[in-house]
Amino acid sequence: MRMSFGLETRQKQEQRLSPRMIQSMEVLQMAGIELQERVEQEISENPTLEVDVVDPTLPEEEQESIDSDQPTDNETEMVVDDGTDASDDFERLLNMDQEFPDYFGDGPRPSTNRIEQIANRRHDTISNIASRPTSLNDDLLRQLGELELEPQLRAIAELIISSLTAEDGGYFRTSLPDLLPHNTPAETLELAEQALSLVQRLNPRGIAARDLSECLLAQIDETHPDRDDLATLISGHLDDLRDNRLPQISRATGMTLQRIQQVTDELKKLNPKPGGTFAEQHAPTVVPDINLEQQDDGSYQVVVLDTWLPRLSISTYYRQRLQNPKATAEEKEFIKRKVMGAQWLIEAIEQRRSTLRRVAQAIVDYQQAFLDHGPDHIQPLKMQQIADQVGVHVTTVSRAVDDKWVQTPRGIFALKRFFVGGTVSADGEDVAYDRIRIKLQEIIDRENKSKPHSDDELVRQLAKHGMKVARRTITKYRKKMGIPSSRQRKDWTAEKPNP
Repeated sequence: MRMSFGLETRQKQEQRLSPRMIQSMEVLQMAGIELQERVEQEISENPTLEVDVVDPTLPEEEQESIDSDQPTDNETEMVVDDGTDASDDFERLLNMDQEFPDYFGDGPRPSTNRIEQIANRRHDTISNIASRPTSLNDDLLRQLGELELEPQLRAIAELIISSLTAEDGGYFRTSLPDLLPHNTPAETLELAEQALSLVQRLNPRGIAARDLSECLLAQIDETHPDRDDLATLISGHLDDLRDNRLPQISRATGMTLQRIQQVTDELKKLNPKPGGTFAEQHAPTVVPDINLEQQDDGSYQVVVLDTWLPRLSISTYYRQRLQNPKATAEEKEFIKRKVMGAQWLIEAIEQRRSTLRRVAQAIVDYQQAFLDHGPDHIQPLKMQQIADQVGVHVTTVSRAVDDKWVQTPRGIFALKRFFVGGTVSADGEDVAYDRIRIKLQEIIDRENKSKPHSDDELVRQLAKHGMKVARRTITKYRKKMGIPSSRQRKDWTAEKPNP
């Protein structure tokens, strides 16, 4: 075997993004609140970055930044020179305690009654602040604490309660042997069964159930007029009810279809997830990034809502310090780096504003029919179409619309909401999938409940409205919309009985 060694020259081309470009893309993708936090962080970390103080009473062209480093007419700048002892300046510092009082303000000091009123008002404000909602476990432990129990029984009941979660509906998903230590004696297991039964009698009813059937049965009161029939359906026919197999239930139980439907209506009043009422609901905070102003000709003008962003500028002091011959090389390098970072941030914010405005305007112009007439008039739209129109890369459009919201006359929508797929109608027209879903819902709402449309029939019904859609598409949309199959939608009680 012969081995050879040599040098080989290869040419390789790599494309690397500059830190400036990376920062620009990051700022573009940020939501308003996230960008605000980023700016506040940069202000605290970068001394060369200043916030211009804006007087709202002045026109924008007359706004001037206020340099806090410059003394006012009533102030004398303190200068410490190596050639002098600066005794006058230091004397002025020593006399500041005598020149200024302990408190500031031209108004009189509040009276004792006034102070008490302010304190009471603040106390009421604190009292009205929403407290943390009671959790499922805390509520069950509170109820358990009101009972007189043996220590071991209470300990096992508390262990069972600790295993329940509101997000899971409050079900007891484990087994008692797995919950207790290994090699637990039989007497303790029997005590655990008692503890589980005890927890299941707490409110809400149906808590700590091991399955759906046990959960629903626990919610049926002995005095309920339909208790026996409810227990029959729950114990043996939940799967048949799910699949709407009422004739099969009728043959097995002897109940009429009308009676089964009546009992089923009562069954729907029970709660399949009793612990879910304690689950914390976090509604996301939506702050519009864009507002639409309708013009006289009916068109919409995009306005970027970022007035909450402070007006940033580069510190005059540090720019002058950079040109000072007395500044050290290390100091100049530090200032250069910070000034460059501040300049990048200012440019990135401005670029974000410009890109967001152009992208949003292109989207709004394309989907004006949606804004004028409603969701059923939305048009198929892809990000590549907007990218080509604006003259940017499609990834730029994706970053610009990510987590951005627009205030429209029809409410607040995510910008991504305006990008929808579509299909071709019978006459060659592009039809958005949203329009298909709306029409599909209308057809199902108007169908004969005793003979609901199959998916094949839904295809034919949509074709009558000029929408050419495959059967698999109908099935996918139906499931996504939470619409059951034709068998599950059938109302057996609406059928005419055979003579």
